[in-house]
Amino acid sequence: MVTFFEASLETISVHHVGNQSQEEMYALSEQPLELKDEIIPNLLMQYFLKPFEKANEVYHLTHSSGDLGLNELHHFATQVFDDNTKFHEASEQIARHLYKVTVHPNIKGGELYVVYFNKVQIEGNPLDAIGIFKSENKETYLKVYPDKGGFQVDYEQDAININKLDKGVLIFNIEKENGYKVVVVDKTNSGQEAAMYWKDQFLQLKIRNDSFNQTNNTLGIYKNFITEKIDEEFEMSKADKIDLLNRSMKYFKEKETFDMEEFSNEVIGNEQAIESFKTFKNQYEQEFDSPIADNFVISENAVKKQARVYKSVLKLDKNFHIYIHGDKELIEKGFDDGRAMNYYKVYFKEEA
Repeated sequence: MVTFFEASLETISVHHVGNQSQEEMYALSEQPLELKDEIIPNLLMQYFLKPFEKANEVYHLTHSSGDLGLNELHHFATQVFDDNTKFHEASEQIARHLYKVTVHPNIKGGELYVVYFNKVQIEGNPLDAIGIFKSENKETYLKVYPDKGGFQVDYEQDAININKLDKGVLIFNIEKENGYKVVVVDKTNSGQEAAMYWKDQFLQLKIRNDSFNQTNNTLGIYKNFITEKIDEEFEMSKADKIDLLNRSMKYFKEKETFDMEEFSNEVIGNEQAIESFKTFKNQYEQEFDSPIADNFVISENAVKKQARVYKSVLKLDKNFHIYIHGDKELIEKGFDDGRAMNYYKVYFKEEA
């Protein structure tokens, strides 16, 4: 989705943002960072941009009022894209805005990097982009070096691992009227409320309703329906549930387009269950204001993402795990009166 083999780092400003609830302050630098050699920019490019290579979700900046002009990041980004000379001033405003929303006690303070990039590609289009990154977690590193015919060991505390970006966002200079194209990285997990502040309060994002999002949401909704909802209306074994999940994944892997009626008939089959699933899907769309079309192009990347969390494992006490990948007719469930225990009977031709 995002590549940076042609990209270059034009300007970078660094500030520090503390947590208001911890009575910490923010500190602003007076001018952009001066990069004195070629090694540092290359390391920074790796630190900032490499995590976005696997980012598939594309967002837009938004505002609850519907007025994009009230979104602070949209205002600052537009200011910089229109006039590059205002970059450092805008970076200071971005730091102040982040400090304003950093109020949850679990949010860590850290360095804030605001960067102007050239020729970062998104969906094959090389564009200027503003990057905003925050480092919250520091590590200690050992350094080994030769000394007097042997070696010495030293260490450096509070250093940054360039392979572990905590939080980041790229705002691309395209689709200004829609809230720009935006991709996000957020690796920290310090509780739901604290985690929400980066995407929801600082950036104020809404995910783009494209084929990736529609594919991802449909598979996610169906998985939740089978694992959490269907028991309320139907008596169904775990093996039957796994079969329904496997059939849905098979459909998405084999088809190029999703068709709601075709999917319902081929995968679910039961009329009552089909209506129940459609109701469950409609409730999701209304709750999250995220409509899903009855027909859309299937995203291969979204299918791969969901395949990692679709479970085909039947866990039996602490003794057995049965992986079900094919015909559910080859596995039967029963009850042994003598042992007063459930059992599964599995049919097969060859052992591997």
